[in-house]
Amino acid sequence: MMQTPDRYLMAAPRMPPDEAERLRLLESLDLHGSEAEEVFDRVTRLVSRLLKVPIALFSLVGDKRQYFKSRVGVEVRDMPREHAFCGHAILQDQPLVVSDAASDPRFADNPLVTGAAGIRFYAGVPIRTSGGLAIGTLCALGQQVRVLTADELCILIDLADIVQQEVQYRERLALAGRQKLRSAKVLNASEARFRSIFDLASIGIALVSPGGGWISVNGALCAILGYSQEELQRLSFQDITHSDDLDSDVDLLEHLRLGEIEQYQMEKRYIRKDGRPVWVNLNVSKKLNEAGEVEYYISVAKDIQAQKETQADLTAVYAELEERVAVRTRELREREAELRSVIENANDAYIGLDQEGLVTVWNRAAEQTFGYDAPEAIGRPVDELIIPPGYAGRHRAGLSRNVGGGPSTLLGKRLELPAVRKDGSTLMVEVRINALEMRGQKVFSAFLHDISERKQAEALREYESRHDMLTGLLNRRALLETLPIAQARAARTKRSMALLFIDLDGFKLVNDTFGHEAGDRLLCEVAARLGAVVRSTDSVFRLAGDEFTVLVEGLAACEDDAHTVAAKAIEELGRQFKVNGGVAQVGASVGIALFAPDSRASVDDLLREADGHMYDAKRAGKGQVFPRRA
Repeated sequence: MMQTPDRYLMAAPRMPPDEAERLRLLESLDLHGSEAEEVFDRVTRLVSRLLKVPIALFSLVGDKRQYFKSRVGVEVRDMPREHAFCGHAILQDQPLVVSDAASDPRFADNPLVTGAAGIRFYAGVPIRTSGGLAIGTLCALGQQVRVLTADELCILIDLADIVQQEVQYRERLALAGRQKLRSAKVLNASEARFRSIFDLASIGIALVSPGGGWISVNGALCAILGYSQEELQRLSFQDITHSDDLDSDVDLLEHLRLGEIEQYQMEKRYIRKDGRPVWVNLNVSKKLNEAGEVEYYISVAKDIQAQKETQADLTAVYAELEERVAVRTRELREREAELRSVIENANDAYIGLDQEGLVTVWNRAAEQTFGYDAPEAIGRPVDELIIPPGYAGRHRAGLSRNVGGGPSTLLGKRLELPAVRKDGSTLMVEVRINALEMRGQKVFSAFLHDISERKQAEALREYESRHDMLTGLLNRRALLETLPIAQARAARTKRSMALLFIDLDGFKLVNDTFGHEAGDRLLCEVAARLGAVVRSTDSVFRLAGDEFTVLVEGLAACEDDAHTVAAKAIEELGRQFKVNGGVAQVGASVGIALFAPDSRASVDDLLREADGHMYDAKRAGKGQVFPRRA
């Protein structure tokens, strides 16, 4: 049995940065002063049996002392905080595993190690609140030096998660209770203000007559019970309380009426209007009149049906685990098989790596994602399998840095990275990598999810935002993004550029004569012809309707070259178009804005100048280019 030592030789662990807030929340949960509870005792029994340790604890780290909410193999209920291994464990993001406390400088002089208790092995997982504050640990201790396997650590983490869910559930209940108390104070202060809270509260609130009838109910309670307010006011709480819970509720209400208690809280079942039972956490207090008699009861009901179903599932899990421990003798083999099954059947690819970067685990989803069978992949460096050549060097450097204890930019984060399949095709994956120290060596686990389709959809949306959907040409947004880049390039290369503003002549007649569908086909043909007359380094844009622009870069003789391109465009667009079995004739008017390398013209200046010259060309008789060639 663990004895509390009289002497303490080593320095206590440092305090967490959020110590004051952590202690306030621990106090509000009222766990360390309460009696033992089976929901926690089951877990510590499982820790002791599954990990084969003599001591298992659910500990709460207070201001000066460590309290044992649940314990196996320990007589005392608390001990000084400065002796506690758990004081170190709550400072960590990951589980704390001490294989040999006598050789660990943090614990070598600890009285629990040097004294009669003779502790050598410790493994603890922090128990956190909903806000991430560590209030204690689920831990296992033993008198023998021991290396915890990965499977055993997973078991301890899973059981700690059960304890943590229960603690967070208690936390939510405490919050609901505080909400109820605040509602009661509001009622005394201001009836109008209370009515607002009463009606808008997210939990069920009711005023109940001394005889059990519903005086007033809020919308949340109606939603829980499935009745309207009018329907409930024709009933009493006895009418819709589950028969198995009615006596307890009535008995507590009588104690409340007689003043033997100030309020009571219970979990009970109501029968909904549709006949289904629903579990609620009920808190009842009373409002007295001036004569000291009960005027009405205030009932606050929180729907806990989902929690009850979860608890039932957890109870089944507990029973299954205890039965498995009792009737099976080959626990390790079965646990390994279960873990392999979970990994093997995961939806995401799972890859395990040793500290050399060699694959140790390759599940079925990894086979399907990357094309390698598990026997092909296991034992090979992962950078030879799925990492693109350009990333292999960075992968190896990061692996070496992580193994050496250096800072990591990858671990514990969701990253989007390229990968390669066996057939050489590429894909994008979302990667989540974690590290774990086992037997003095680091191992890595990675979950990879294929996001290629999502990335393709994003690329398509980006394409559609920058392209005209009718012609496939770049659109106005793309032009406004491209022009500043082209201006900077012109200044850097000392080569001029030109912006051609093209408007079709006679396009409205085509629409009126042949219809808008034929007009759309003609616009597509215009786009194709413009693409054919420009160089591969030039860009064609459709602004709107029958307006197009051409960006011509790298001009040697700026004005002459721009006029040559404009003339080709007018000539090409002047040829007849075949539409609906007939022919259509359009032309083009072109305005040119020139940009020299030393020009200070803005994007708006260029567009305004090219547009103005296009209208000059229109007024000059169409089929023209402005300004005219010098």
